[in-house]
Amino acid sequence: MRRADKVIVTCAVTGSIHTPSMSPYLPITANQIAEQAIEAAEAGASILHLHARDPEDGRPTQDPARFMAFLPRIKQATNAVVNITTGGGMGMTLDERLAPALAAKAELASLNMGSMNFGVWELATRRKEWKHEWEAPYLARSYDAIYPNTFAMIDRLITTLGDGCGTRFEFECYDVGHLYNLAYFVEKGRLKPPYLIQCILGVRGGIGADPENLQHMKRIADRLFGDDYLLSCLAIGKAQMGFLTQCALLGGSVRVGLEDSLYLAKGQLAETNAQQVRKIRHILEELGLDIASPDEARQMLQLKGGDQVAF
Repeated sequence: MRRADKVIVTCAVTGSIHTPSMSPYLPITANQIAEQAIEAAEAGASILHLHARDPEDGRPTQDPARFMAFLPRIKQATNAVVNITTGGGMGMTLDERLAPALAAKAELASLNMGSMNFGVWELATRRKEWKHEWEAPYLARSYDAIYPNTFAMIDRLITTLGDGCGTRFEFECYDVGHLYNLAYFVEKGRLKPPYLIQCILGVRGGIGADPENLQHMKRIADRLFGDDYLLSCLAIGKAQMGFLTQCALLGGSVRVGLEDSLYLAKGQLAETNAQQVRKIRHILEELGLDIASPDEARQMLQLKGGDQVAF
């Protein structure tokens, strides 16, 4: 792993799994997403990972126009790196998933490194009343669905965004096999270092949120990529802060945000993304670790710069 002097804090502002009924604080409209993203950047997030929502009912959307309703405002108000999802939401086609990052000529984009059973159906059983009719069926259908990220799909994303737009990637790895998928594209010369590897723990169908699993993924990544990669980590729900602290102590970076956990502490909903950013920043600084600025993150990841995007 490439050890850095500073920790990159990413904030994933809204995501595509949590639904409006789960928290009144989940940002839905363009104004809410922009406000929470800007506040998160002011709190210390150097990267903002962004999804969009339909402002009427909060369902995930990859309509580029929805992204363009908040991207320019965020860019004008912050120097943060904008990381646009190519994961989108469940059931979307690759064309849909690709559209906003392509339209924005993104500086950074997420890239899921393998197909998986992305199981969130249990969330549909935890409440009886929903604000919108789409929420429970959307979650429940994951019991009988696969989240596809084939080699051909990954190759197309690399070609279209990496080769075509100069976009670099946050490689989202939900299991050890995804590290080997990334290694395949590295071996074929399709990608250049440094690789930002985001280890994701705790999703049903992926690697479990056990501390030894993060250690194991780091060991495999060390063997596959040497010092050509930067490690980052996120864990779902209640596992969030403990795993982020572990990752930082290993020399890695961290990701917080309402996409990954709706809570600030046990039984306490986070009212803003910035609350989670401030919490992890406090933990890191108490451990004697420094937080990377957006420009320092750009240098660490060798990004093209915020002046090279299309928003």
